[in-house]
Amino acid sequence: MAGFLVVFVFCPTGHSSASQSLTRFEYVEIHMGTRFKIVLYARDAEQGAQASRAAFDRIAHLDEIMSDYRQDSELMRLCAEAGGPPVKVSGDLFRVLGRSQEISRLSDGAFDITVGPVVRLWRRARRMGEMPASEQLGEALQLVGYQKIRMDSRARTIQLTRSGMLLDLGGIAKGFAADEAQVVLRRQGIRSALVAAGGDIAVSDAPPGEKGWTVGIASLEDKNGPAAEFLLLSNAGVSTSGDVEQFVEIGGKRYSHIVDPRTGVAIIGHSSATVVARDATVSDGLATAISAMGPERGLRLIDSLKGAAALFMQASEQGFRQFESKRWKGVPKGKPRKKGGRESGGWESGRKKVAGRRSQVAGRKSRPHDA
Repeated sequence: MAGFLVVFVFCPTGHSSASQSLTRFEYVEIHMGTRFKIVLYARDAEQGAQASRAAFDRIAHLDEIMSDYRQDSELMRLCAEAGGPPVKVSGDLFRVLGRSQEISRLSDGAFDITVGPVVRLWRRARRMGEMPASEQLGEALQLVGYQKIRMDSRARTIQLTRSGMLLDLGGIAKGFAADEAQVVLRRQGIRSALVAAGGDIAVSDAPPGEKGWTVGIASLEDKNGPAAEFLLLSNAGVSTSGDVEQFVEIGGKRYSHIVDPRTGVAIIGHSSATVVARDATVSDGLATAISAMGPERGLRLIDSLKGAAALFMQASEQGFRQFESKRWKGVPKGKPRKKGGRESGGWESGRKKVAGRRSQVAGRKSRPHDA
């Protein structure tokens, strides 16, 4: 599950002489329990408002489908039929489940959306400050395993083969929603846009007069300090997964909100994983997977995939360490406009909201989606 706002974004405001007809607009709404931010370049305010409204409506619709907090969501209705016959589902749900299964197979189950029963135990553990009972974890693990999902592409049906199974899309839903928002924006004539959904970001063409969107990776040592590194991206997805915001300390150990589906145990220690991929759906799922796998095995997986790169940061008794995939050095790098990473023009980090040139904020609320 992608970390909650563990990256921050610098959104350029300058225009080249060839792009005077486009203006930068920024919009923010709350969906899936997090802050969705859209930055786009449009010919006028009317086009920007219309395009962003359509994109936010698409995100809201996907939340209604994929939420595991809403009992009437399509996902929860599917889970209610676990152990029964195949269920016909919408194209959106079938697609996101299909992408999830692909990442599960690639990661040998380090990413697994059937982890829902275990995640619910750890949610309670974070609230109560105590470890889940071993008996309960053992029972929950009996319901986990991506192989227990059967998909029929011709009939567009899903079958959950064990009664009590519970799907959790928290490790891929926001990335998928960001990608789908970009699809809507393109249909609305917007070619240059950034959609940020917590720790998941999808970018299309570079801003006018720029080589790409500058995305800063928050330092593991100081989440409110200067970025650890800046990336310069276009037509890509980038996700950071980690325990910067959500964790619990029990018995002197730090447990992340990210659970390893193979063991049922939350990740121990302080770490973050950033993945750059062709889209935010892939980067979201892979960032969750390699967080569970650790730097050695996780980066080996990334190196085996075309078009993916990753940076893994980890705290230890010896200090903070960084591990890079083989292609990480090839990812275009950016730099801040001002020394220390405090850029002008609008950027976001942690829970803070810093205004850009033109900003519209709406108050739609939904329950948290991550574990």
